[in-house]
Amino acid sequence: MANLKAGLIGIGMMGRHHARVLGSLEGVDLVGIMDPGGDKWGVAGGRPVFNTVQQLLELELDYCMVATPTALHLETALQLADAGVHAIIEKPLAADIDSSHKIVDAFAKASLVGAVGHIERYNPALQQARKRIADGQLGRVIQVATRRQGPFPARIADVGVVKDLATHDIDLTAWVVQARYQHVAANSNNLSGREFEDLIAVSAKLEGDIVASHLVNWLSPLKERVTIITGETGTFVADTLTADLTYYANGTVESTWSDIAHFRGVSEGDVVRYAFPKPEPLMREHENFRDAVLGKPADIVTLEQGLNTVRVAEAVIESANTGTTVEL
Repeated sequence: MANLKAGLIGIGMMGRHHARVLGSLEGVDLVGIMDPGGDKWGVAGGRPVFNTVQQLLELELDYCMVATPTALHLETALQLADAGVHAIIEKPLAADIDSSHKIVDAFAKASLVGAVGHIERYNPALQQARKRIADGQLGRVIQVATRRQGPFPARIADVGVVKDLATHDIDLTAWVVQARYQHVAANSNNLSGREFEDLIAVSAKLEGDIVASHLVNWLSPLKERVTIITGETGTFVADTLTADLTYYANGTVESTWSDIAHFRGVSEGDVVRYAFPKPEPLMREHENFRDAVLGKPADIVTLEQGLNTVRVAEAVIESANTGTTVEL
């Protein structure tokens, strides 16, 4: 069977990593790239770099990776759908709900496979957490808390921290506990002087009475990517920077030494950092989309799921702007 012919649109900060993975993906040939800015990272590897999407489409692609700025997702996705090309689109799916709906409808009408690049779903730590939750290790999940903080990224100019970063946490939270958001309340700040927010603190409720909180900002010199999932039997801590998953069991052993009890609590439970394979998340994302295009079983972030994430993100922004709790 011939390899699938893939294209890549956009070779900026994220696109260059997609070029590396697509260039080595089994069963796929990266045949061309489109970026009007040219190959400034030197990642094309001799492949043609075009100025327009139409030029790229002349290569008769099977599917395409879209890694453009968010504002261009709608226009690019509609071109691909019109040409009958399957596509995976970097998160968020689009700049707003209306644009996201248009993409979903266009791909459904053309019977094409579409996906959104919410890469955190493929992080080994979160994959392990979801599997163990599904197996009942935590019992009923009570709370999910995430922290996603780091330095200011000058390259992001068309969206704020909610749609650029918090969409990771919105998607992974709904996915890892398999529940939808019901309402959100948020507070934001803007210290960079740009149009969009650069700090957000979110409190939310999901189905099953699961409480969630998300702290996201571009204002910290500390880079942090942590997801804390608490259930009836204990807590998972997933560090997606290191792909480590640690389990803190509820206390079962009473602390009879009073001096220790002062700072460790009245009881202690086991603490386990699990060992498991850690493949690169971006490679797993592309492997799954390749398989979906081939009609094989695959775990992709569907366009409909991407739309739901945009819907929650817009509710977060509305809440921060109005000072109200927004129902979903």
